[in-house]
Amino acid sequence: MRYLIFVFLFFSFTLQAQIKLNELPQNFSQRKKNLLIVESSSYSLALVGLNQLWYKGYKKSSFHFINDNNSWLQMDKFGHLTTSYFVGVLGIKTYQWAGFSRKQSIWIGGLTGTFFQSAVEILDGFSEKWGASSGDLVANSLGSLLAISQQLYWDEQKILLKYSFNPSEISNTNPQLFGNNLIQKSLKDYNGQTYWLCFNFEDVFNSSSYFLPKWLNLAFGYGADNMYSDAYSLSHELGYRQFFLSLDINTDELNISNKFVKNLVNLFGFIKLPMPTLEYSQGKLIFHNLYY
Repeated sequence: MRYLIFVFLFFSFTLQAQIKLNELPQNFSQRKKNLLIVESSSYSLALVGLNQLWYKGYKKSSFHFINDNNSWLQMDKFGHLTTSYFVGVLGIKTYQWAGFSRKQSIWIGGLTGTFFQSAVEILDGFSEKWGASSGDLVANSLGSLLAISQQLYWDEQKILLKYSFNPSEISNTNPQLFGNNLIQKSLKDYNGQTYWLCFNFEDVFNSSSYFLPKWLNLAFGYGADNMYSDAYSLSHELGYRQFFLSLDINTDELNISNKFVKNLVNLFGFIKLPMPTLEYSQGKLIFHNLYY
């Protein structure tokens, strides 16, 4: 199938551009070899699985772009941005663990999210129902750029992107569109998703007025609600934007002595924990004792 061949070639050239596998030195560490094997295999298997589960029942078409930048009040774009960022952060840590140089770890690992999600855009582009989105590609790139720029400048992530989800009542009105179970809804129900930008004021701005411990961050969130369809007009006529101010815990700054527990906690560090939250939407201020 032509589009799958295109995807495999895309990743083949990408990996070869990163590190020429046929020119690896004899002392190339086993960790590096294992990482490259696992990464390339995972990419291929994930794309084949995605094709079978998501695209198999839909007609194929010639590669084409669509303009979906106005749909879902840009919630899907924030999803691309956050996913690309978090996968990039994990990629940087993984390449560091494998023993790559600092610049290799930051640039190759940091672009991991963009590489994968861009390949998914290619699948979309060959689907008659969907199409590749330039807005998605931009969001993917911005997510990677946020991860890479912080690692280059600070050698750590001080500004974090996070995600929280609570199924909306609207999701029960159209399970085919919003999902039939919690996992599907967490991906498809944009009404229940919130995306967060979290940072510690003193840590980022080197402020002398210390008022939050380093593990406690300010969190600014964006969400949308009352969207019943992905049609652009309905998203604008019925849906409304939500803006949030809250607190968040930076799991990287927690003093956890057990290495396994620390790694497990950090693995789910992209999830914004429930906290007291102030919401502004439809011209009103709303206080939530706990919001997630």
